[in-house]
Amino acid sequence: MEFISIQNVTFQYESQSEEKPPKQVLNGISFDIPKGSFTAVLGHNGSGKSTLAKHLNAMLVPNTGKVFIDGMDTSDEKLVYDIRRKVGLVLQNPDNQLVASIVEEDVAFGPENLGIPSEEIRVRVDEALKAVDMYEHRLKAPYKLSGGQKQRVAIAGIIAMKPDCIVLDEPTAMLDPKGREEVLDTITKLNKENGITIVMITHYMEEAVLADKVFVMDKGKLLTSGTPREVFSQVELMKKHRLDVPQVTELCHKLRACGVEIKSLPLSEAECTSMLKEVLL
Repeated sequence: MEFISIQNVTFQYESQSEEKPPKQVLNGISFDIPKGSFTAVLGHNGSGKSTLAKHLNAMLVPNTGKVFIDGMDTSDEKLVYDIRRKVGLVLQNPDNQLVASIVEEDVAFGPENLGIPSEEIRVRVDEALKAVDMYEHRLKAPYKLSGGQKQRVAIAGIIAMKPDCIVLDEPTAMLDPKGREEVLDTITKLNKENGITIVMITHYMEEAVLADKVFVMDKGKLLTSGTPREVFSQVELMKKHRLDVPQVTELCHKLRACGVEIKSLPLSEAECTSMLKEVLL
């Protein structure tokens, strides 16, 4: 079942100057995302990834084309409230989403705005904080948390509103390796254990490997798509468009070019080790 359907979407921001024409940011994007899946969207800066993310919870609407969320047209103003209850958006900088002086108050902010009864809010806040392993920090001030912890609190605030889908716009871009690992573990757990549809905008290839499907954007268009293995096996195409592949994939691609008989390119260090043992021992 397709939860998100993007149909020939184009979008351009209004020009700030009469001398400069409006820039086309999305140019005929089309793809579907099934309910309960984990999708990664890749692309270098300026490819249109963040603009696409904002279309998925009706922060922006297409100039032409359509975006449907669980069958609801994002351009229908009467449906915006319902769409945003189904799709939560987590931004790159958690400081932009944390609004309260205490962690549990911040997580309660969204449900309160939805008019949820206070008794249920208490339950939702506790469940959300436990889901991201931040319950023990519930009475702390957000400014005392690490970057990874702040991002997990921001995710908890979205979880507390019980969305069917969470869109994350480069959620680990400002984090150190430990913070990145914490957030990725949380995202994976929410998808696998809770069945939440995940759409993660990223420029880290190692993160995209975790997804069920990868969409690669370039200059507002869809460059290629497929499973992580299908996408990252296209090493030359990715390089041509100034995009990377996982380091182990590139290593084995170079070895194959030198004549080493490698059947399929690996995506992880464990896969790489196993493949090299087969051909070299």
